[in-house]
Amino acid sequence: MQIKSVRDADVSGKRVLLRVDFNVPLKDGKVEDDMRIRAAVPTIELLHKQGASQIVLITHIGRPDGKVVEDLRVAPVAARLRELTQVPFAMEENLRFDPGEEANDPEFAKKLASLGDIFVNDAFAVSHRADASIVGVPKLLPSYAGLLIEKEIDKLSGALTPPSGAIAIIGGAKVETKAPLIEKFAATYGKVLVGGAIANEYKPKTADVLLPIDGMPQLADMFDIGPETRDAWAREIAAAPFVLWNGPVGMYEKEPFSAGTDALAQALVGSGAAAVIGGGDTAAALEKFTFDPSRIFISTGGGAMLEFLIQGTLPGIEALKK
Repeated sequence: MQIKSVRDADVSGKRVLLRVDFNVPLKDGKVEDDMRIRAAVPTIELLHKQGASQIVLITHIGRPDGKVVEDLRVAPVAARLRELTQVPFAMEENLRFDPGEEANDPEFAKKLASLGDIFVNDAFAVSHRADASIVGVPKLLPSYAGLLIEKEIDKLSGALTPPSGAIAIIGGAKVETKAPLIEKFAATYGKVLVGGAIANEYKPKTADVLLPIDGMPQLADMFDIGPETRDAWAREIAAAPFVLWNGPVGMYEKEPFSAGTDALAQALVGSGAAAVIGGGDTAAALEKFTFDPSRIFISTGGGAMLEFLIQGTLPGIEALKK
């Protein structure tokens, strides 16, 4: 893609405005899952190494609807980041406290742009949104893609052209968002395995799209894949050179309906397949096991991953093109 990389940016002596996605779960003022924070550290440390005079981070957290919500302030994520890196940084307050962020208000974009001389977008997970910090600021400052965005584009682009015999696992609850992906991948993947709530609604159009053969507690009202399906799909994973997986194959948030997703995660970790994984529950299942991150890539995006796989790009990526 014709976007400029942060690796090539001349940031020496300049203020860098860095859009990150630190929209992470918070509980009692503490970060519960820091995956997205850790994912931004390489870009932050590269900017420091390249001599940036100041690194100003901007992020959103939650859905405060343009109002200040005390439980959604950035202080906990800033505190966690300081535990992960020694690089000095400043962090602005939650972008979505201002209604101008989600409205892509030009004046709000100007206010943000005044904080830096150069803009770097490393917030892949929100780059499917046409927000001020994603598409407005790049119109006002020299703009570059961060290391995480580069990696996401590289890994997800590879998933669009999989090797022969690759399989896709598509789960979750929203059939309207997943159906276009299933139909697209039915033409490019050897098999598409469909689980989760969408398996109760989706009607396969080709023999290469497989639904569960048993479910818990019963097929008609499926909350998880059953043992026969787990075994059959684990064998598919073991034989595949590449696996793309988005969404849990059961009602992951409720016991005992996480068992199927966990079983497939264990099968993937034990296989030799390269993989690209997306969705919070799917990632949570993988992280229960020790895996090789050079073989299994966990995308930071849920909706952004889906949109990229369907469209091949995102509004935030297009905004970086010159």
